[in-house]
Amino acid sequence: MKALELVRLLKTKLSEDVYTYDYNRETNKLRLTHKATGKGIEISVPPILAKYETKKEVAINEVVYTIHETFKAMEKEMAGEIDPSFSVYPVIRSTSFPLKSNEGNRFITKDHTAETRIYYAVDLGNTYRLLDEKMLADWKIRETEVRERALFQVRNLENRFKTDEVAGNIFYFFNNNDGYDASRILNESLLKDMKKKITGDMTISVPHQDVMIIGDIRNETGYDVLAQMTMHFFTVGTVPITSLSFIYENGDLEPIFIMAKNRVSKENEDK
Repeated sequence: MKALELVRLLKTKLSEDVYTYDYNRETNKLRLTHKATGKGIEISVPPILAKYETKKEVAINEVVYTIHETFKAMEKEMAGEIDPSFSVYPVIRSTSFPLKSNEGNRFITKDHTAETRIYYAVDLGNTYRLLDEKMLADWKIRETEVRERALFQVRNLENRFKTDEVAGNIFYFFNNNDGYDASRILNESLLKDMKKKITGDMTISVPHQDVMIIGDIRNETGYDVLAQMTMHFFTVGTVPITSLSFIYENGDLEPIFIMAKNRVSKENEDK
């Protein structure tokens, strides 16, 4: 499927009577604007096309559902139905993700790694709304309070995972479909508990928002498998974050490409 075919297909499911469509060929992004509210969202097209290759109609239905729920959340906000009594969670995004809303309000964020940044969202059941300065000012809530609430909430999430072994390496997949799988990288207690299971290098990957992969890398092949795995998830994710993985050691996250450089340097020093 090509980009313009995807746009035409979406128009059959999300009527042009309700939405206006603006596809940018240069950025490969599609902007939908709700005519009644004037609110709009941007969608990156390549991840949807990649997911369509494997999931076909299911991939399209997922996108349509996400769009419906996102605009429903916007309508709730405009009606004043969102308030701080809802649960607040941290969400992980790429550092290339916008720092301001479409209305120009600065999102509430916190630095995380060179590849990732923490945003904060109010949970609305089937979707969530990223918090910005205007929302906090309206509620008279401080940013520090939001961050504390969010960390508390992410620690209370259920942490189911599946395990797979490839070439002697163990991989743990967190895919709870609650919108906050990548956010579990901020749960220090969880990471420390997983560290106890691991005999090799502990790696953590958050290729998109709906998965976190913890690796027990016991040989060099494990790093090759991890690189291919994270790139695949990064490509098919609805909200891609980073294809780069991290080494977890002593509570710190260090990008693996830096680790590789350090190892080469150390080997040269040993010689």
